[in-house]
Amino acid sequence: MKLLNTMMTRFVKVGQLTIIDVDGNPHVYGPGGEPSATVRLTDKKLYRSLFFNPELKAGEAYMDGTLICEEGGIREFLRVFALNASNLRGQGHQKRLRKFYKKVKRFHQSNTLVTAKQNVAHHYDISNDMYKLFLDEDMQYSCGYHVNPGVTLAEAQRAKKAHVAAKLNIKPGNTVLDIGCGWGGLALYIAENFDVHVTGVTLSKEQHALACARVKDRGLEGKVEFVLSDYRDLTGPYDRIVSYGMFEQVGVPHFLEFFTKVNDLMADDGCMLLHSIGRRGQPGSTARWIRKYIFPGGYSPALSETLAEIEKSGLWVTDIEILRLHYAETLLAWDERFQENRDKVAEMFDERFCRMWEFYLIASEFSFRYSKNMNFQIQLSKSVNALPVTRDYMIEAERKLNKV
Repeated sequence: MKLLNTMMTRFVKVGQLTIIDVDGNPHVYGPGGEPSATVRLTDKKLYRSLFFNPELKAGEAYMDGTLICEEGGIREFLRVFALNASNLRGQGHQKRLRKFYKKVKRFHQSNTLVTAKQNVAHHYDISNDMYKLFLDEDMQYSCGYHVNPGVTLAEAQRAKKAHVAAKLNIKPGNTVLDIGCGWGGLALYIAENFDVHVTGVTLSKEQHALACARVKDRGLEGKVEFVLSDYRDLTGPYDRIVSYGMFEQVGVPHFLEFFTKVNDLMADDGCMLLHSIGRRGQPGSTARWIRKYIFPGGYSPALSETLAEIEKSGLWVTDIEILRLHYAETLLAWDERFQENRDKVAEMFDERFCRMWEFYLIASEFSFRYSKNMNFQIQLSKSVNALPVTRDYMIEAERKLNKV
């Protein structure tokens, strides 16, 4: 316990964390006040493993039930962690560990045609019914657009779709490609609100099956099709391309490949809107727990490393928007819905899965609320003349769509 005690003393500078060791002795860290949490450790091996790799081992211990939240629950425990994260990562052994992971991150993000399919299946092909328990009715599994405080999850997701569609400057007769279409909600929205043909592409068998069923349910045959394929296997051209929440699974080694393919798929007078989770500041690496249990092969890039590869592809960057805190509110709503249906999820899987998923949702929320994560939207085109030279068309289109 001595090593862990030294690290925790340097770690908690905001709020209070109490750790009850295996022998029942309490160890109190921090100046007090909020947030405050108490956890109990039931395995002495955690003393050492938490010292060397707290971000991975704390999540694993919570999943396995060897780290038990006695007071404050998992939310307050993770809030203490989030508000003090810089104190942890600034310690010598943690800085060396993070430096090493940054050096080898390219090997963790080798999303070839084979591994990309495996990585997608790991996260998305677990159960459509489980996702229905915490997402909105349209199955939007990405950042909502919270125009005003207090909007519902469904309202934020509808506003998101209007915000995205407005930036595409869609014209009658356009062909639209949705790369990483999920369960098809955005593609269906575009088809219902514009006189266009939409193609959605996904690597998830579960998503593809449900998306295709939704086309029939809405009577949109001939206007929308969903393809079970890697985007790299597609042929164009498409007048409009959108990718919302898929770029995080491309991986830094494949960024240039992605944007080169986008250039190839885009019509000469076309454009694209790319939406991704990003990070403030310099390039980093994916947290080991997230990479191991939630998004293998995933990475949220810095703008700098994204723009550098766009420049090499020959595409124009025509607009950039940073969305702060929107995803924090979306994740909070997801966690609230998940907790309401937790018993049902436990029946589908088990208690360990429930602990894993709530750890993921809450930790992700706090990464946007207290740490470096944000979302960026980058508009791209081949031609300098492909889009109007002011943003007025976006505002007008968005207002019109929100009135529908």
